[in-house]
Amino acid sequence: MNQRPVRRNGFWLALSLLICLISAVGANLVQTQAGSVTVKDMQWETASGRMLNALLFVPDDATADDPAPAVVVSHGWWNNREMQDANYVELSRRGFVVLSIDMYGHGNSDPLPADELEVGGTGMYDGVKLIADLPYVDSTRIGVTGHSNGARAANFSIALDDAADEQLISSVFLVDNEAMYLDQDGAYANLYGTRDVGLVAAQYDEFFFRSYNAEGVPLTTPREFATTDNAQSFLNFGTDPASGEQREVDTVYTETIDGQDAIRVLHTPPQTHPWGTISKYTVADLVDFFDLTLDAPHSIEGTDQNWQIKEAFTALGLVGFVMFLVPFTRVLLGTRAFAGLRADEVAPARPAGRTGLIWFWGGLVVSAIISAWSYVWLSQQTWLAALSFNAVPNPIPTGSVFFIGVWAAFNGIVAIIIMLLSYYLFGKKNGVRLRDLGIFPGWFKLLQSIALAFVVTAAAFGLVFLADYFFKTDFRFWVIALKWFPQDKIWYAFFLLPLFLIYFVANSVAINVFNRFTLGGREWLNTAVLALFNSLGPIALVVAQYVTFAISGELIPGFGGIFSIWLIPVVLILAVSAVISRKIYRATNNPYIGGVLNAAIVVLMSASNSLVISY
Repeated sequence: MNQRPVRRNGFWLALSLLICLISAVGANLVQTQAGSVTVKDMQWETASGRMLNALLFVPDDATADDPAPAVVVSHGWWNNREMQDANYVELSRRGFVVLSIDMYGHGNSDPLPADELEVGGTGMYDGVKLIADLPYVDSTRIGVTGHSNGARAANFSIALDDAADEQLISSVFLVDNEAMYLDQDGAYANLYGTRDVGLVAAQYDEFFFRSYNAEGVPLTTPREFATTDNAQSFLNFGTDPASGEQREVDTVYTETIDGQDAIRVLHTPPQTHPWGTISKYTVADLVDFFDLTLDAPHSIEGTDQNWQIKEAFTALGLVGFVMFLVPFTRVLLGTRAFAGLRADEVAPARPAGRTGLIWFWGGLVVSAIISAWSYVWLSQQTWLAALSFNAVPNPIPTGSVFFIGVWAAFNGIVAIIIMLLSYYLFGKKNGVRLRDLGIFPGWFKLLQSIALAFVVTAAAFGLVFLADYFFKTDFRFWVIALKWFPQDKIWYAFFLLPLFLIYFVANSVAINVFNRFTLGGREWLNTAVLALFNSLGPIALVVAQYVTFAISGELIPGFGGIFSIWLIPVVLILAVSAVISRKIYRATNNPYIGGVLNAAIVVLMSASNSLVISY
């Protein structure tokens, strides 16, 4: 074997491991403030009768002699505790004790029963009760905050707190979900009592902050929320909007209730719903609110933030993780177990020719159109929506991942049909031999390919485990996340794997067997075009959705907001998967290794970052 490629592969493997290490160390230094904040991975059985998982952040100067204020923070639906990293980094930096929970059904907490969606405030109030008993926490200064359904969990927790013998929550900050405006009789009321409450209502929120007429027709868009009766009643402490004064956003209003001063404040940043988790403006509003209402031990200007540095380090970890996959695969090809999969020579990419280019570009365009059309069409199927949103019992309880899997499998079948047409109408007549291109490796090599892909997957997630075990960090950027997970996620992933295999194996065969040409004399250009077209359908849908939203203030009719949000990570995943499968194919002349590897990585990533509903 040529020693130069071996040395080059060793360099890329070592570099990928170094990048992952730098990511974990750097992210840890930021979230611990260089060692002045202790991070604990918590798991305990709560009074709700199930296991709750959380990260606890304890500043060194929070002691039994000088207890600190505390905040319980929560992610939204289909997310996990690490999605609150901007908030827990900035709050703990300011001296707050912070508990970032995995809501029931999410992350490493127990599944959420379908008939108990409010149990324990979906875990938040169980977290409040735990943190109130810690000796270094001032139990008279406890706040809660959550994004999206995490804000709904905060509202669930207020109801539980009101019913408790001793009220524990004194401050509430809701991000991108409605506050409580009406009592059980449908009249405007102050349901938060003497608590201080802040609300962030994004102007381009895909789900909330609209007003409707009696027939359910929207009357106002989210960017008009501040003028609505709900907003004005909230700012006027629950009074009927007709009798209250007109109040403004970004203004702190104070009123004496039952002898105590209480605060209301509303912010309406020009951002989308998912951006609320990573918005420097919302983070600034949140930390300023808790500084004002709970008296932060270290008063730091809200705009003075360093969580972005942690985000940069965890994003770097994503890069290292992806880089690791190809050189580690090549290393295993040099072992006795997998040496038979190594190709000494791979047929070079060939010029497409005029007719070949027509098939090439035509197939890509048709695939992109069907990808976009099928996604919208599937989103409108009531039977699939019922399974995806766990409205009916589902043998695969990770409904959102099931939806993406069904869409992926549909497009995998379409890809197979296009490949068959391409081969019989063009390729076969032009001397294309599928066996020479690796499409028929034999059963033994096929099983070897699957085993190799699973070994690489296990090794890659081993890096994620090490980052979590030693540094309490993971590899992520915004909505794209690779995190460690308990064993139940592996079983959920196995149930979903067949759907993802149909797509990623078919996609790898299409990219490497049927569409591997030189464009402009360069194979890398072919790879870049294929990566782009892999993602072009999702890109078109996301762009169309948000251009429409920006212009009209509303989403595309018939295309729900959650479906465009789910596509945001898909755009990057599909592009990167094309590059991975191509690089592995060039070392093996085998399209199945990359296809199975991509499917395994994506299904584990998806299953560990979703909601699990039990029936």
